Amino acid sequence: MSIFSRDKKSSPQSTPQPAVSASRPASGGGSSAIETVIGPNTYVKGEVQGDGGMRIDGVVEGVIETTGNLMITESAKVLSDVKANNVSISGAVRGNISANRVEILDTGRVWGDLTTKSCLINEGAYLRGQIFMPQDLQPPQLEGPKASQEPASPPQVGTVVDIEPDED
Repeated sequence: MSIFSRDKKSSPQSTPQPAVSASRPASGGGSSAIETVIGPNTYVKGEVQGDGGMRIDGVVEGVIETTGNLMITESAKVLSDVKANNVSISGAVRGNISANRVEILDTGRVWGDLTTKSCLINEGAYLRGQIFMPQDLQPPQLEGPKASQEPASPPQVGTVVDIEPDED
């Protein structure tokens, strides 16, 4: 049977299978459906920009910017600064990462700073860098002990103690 035949019979070998399946959004905005795949035998040098989800299996050197989610698989090597909605790392990244959420899985390795609102680092993961969480959260204020209104020593027997509040 040829590729161009009109025969309706299809064998498992002749039926094309999708290379990537779309996934549901993890959280937040941006498109999470994987629209761009950089394969395991691919080397990209330069600037990679996109609006949809992206999966990297190969090597990328340069800058990566996407409004969607970025998945860096175990076979990937990324030598780039990264900006994305959510980033999941199973491979190696050397560069700074800026995202709403960063997850470094147990096989993930990162050499660079993270700027994120939410960070998850699994046991076994490696991170050499700093984590910046630029939110307007204030640390709890620790107050010293309140000044006591009571006299330093208990009143002696026969001492008059004023129990009416002072009116100023």
